[in-house]
Amino acid sequence: MSLLDRYYTDEHHLFRDQVRRFFEKEVAPFADTWEKEGMVPRSVWKKMGEQGFLCPWLAEEYGGVGADFLYSYILTEELARTRCGGFFFPLHSDIVVPYLNSFGTEEQKQKWLPGCVSGDIITAVAMTEPGTGSDLAAMRTSAVRDGDDFIINGQKTFISNGLCCDLVIVAAVTNPKAASPYEGMSLIVVEDGTPGFEKGRRLEKIGLHSQDTAEMAFVDCRVPASNLLGQEGKGFYYLMQKLQQERLVCAMGSQVGAEEALRVTLDYTRTREAFGRAISRFQYISFELAKMASDIEVGRAFLDTCIVDHMEGKLDVKRASIAKYWICEMLNRVVNRCLQFHGGYGYMEEYPIARMFRDARVQTIYAGTSEIMLLIISRQMGL
Repeated sequence: MSLLDRYYTDEHHLFRDQVRRFFEKEVAPFADTWEKEGMVPRSVWKKMGEQGFLCPWLAEEYGGVGADFLYSYILTEELARTRCGGFFFPLHSDIVVPYLNSFGTEEQKQKWLPGCVSGDIITAVAMTEPGTGSDLAAMRTSAVRDGDDFIINGQKTFISNGLCCDLVIVAAVTNPKAASPYEGMSLIVVEDGTPGFEKGRRLEKIGLHSQDTAEMAFVDCRVPASNLLGQEGKGFYYLMQKLQQERLVCAMGSQVGAEEALRVTLDYTRTREAFGRAISRFQYISFELAKMASDIEVGRAFLDTCIVDHMEGKLDVKRASIAKYWICEMLNRVVNRCLQFHGGYGYMEEYPIARMFRDARVQTIYAGTSEIMLLIISRQMGL
């Protein structure tokens, strides 16, 4: 029994059954088609909203049901089991919308949150720029105050939900003369269709083909000053505050992805024969499978404690960074070995391990690279 089992109620189990049935009917059968089309249809987002699967943690006054974080975890876990990694509703529900809920004014919440729950509004967050990567202090996108507006100029890249989004939270420099670059950054909400807001090309990626990752450009984009999220100049601190949950969400998906990769590989090695016996019976392969199972069990135990601590408001920066670093790296080790044990078939798109292998690679890159995680951990150690 895992640590989380102690926290599950009958309602959680009923919710999981509901989510699993929905994904089996509305997601898994269409994953291959979405991979080819490069996008998950808006109709699926709407169906998710109708079922109450988007932002279930939001208060009832905004359309949610006030659910605990385990509901978000159940959704992320069941999504990973469909092997449709490009359906980025966890980004929307558990990474972007929390910014609106935590830092938005009551007017902003009433305006946007109900649509986020119903699926009428799909969200994205625009931090990364072509020349900055993880170095947010080098951000060049600017937002200059002009009366009751901000005028935004700059470019963003690698934006998940970049084409389908109706609303994007843009990190921009509002005070280039601030004593520190971290004190001159703000978050501004930009709605699709705003003049000067241009969605660029869909980026061709190694994996996550059904995820519409795109470039964005802001050319004299005039946005009402009322779209400022929180206080001016506090954007960097807001990002740092919310990145802990983002990294935990990445770890959650990676953990379940590793478990699923091992499951399909165990099934394959038990039935695939070489030299007159199942390849799982060869000592080297059985030992390697045992090593992977050990890593996965360790990851599960640590992740569960992180989820419980997060629910209780006790998850610190160091442990969130360790979860993001170790579990995402572990996933990549696991899928690499799992593909190898499929032999030539592992390189064929018709076998699920091929997609798992491709989709896993980005986990050590986005939401903070493994190297950035190690930097954060070392600084938390006083090094």
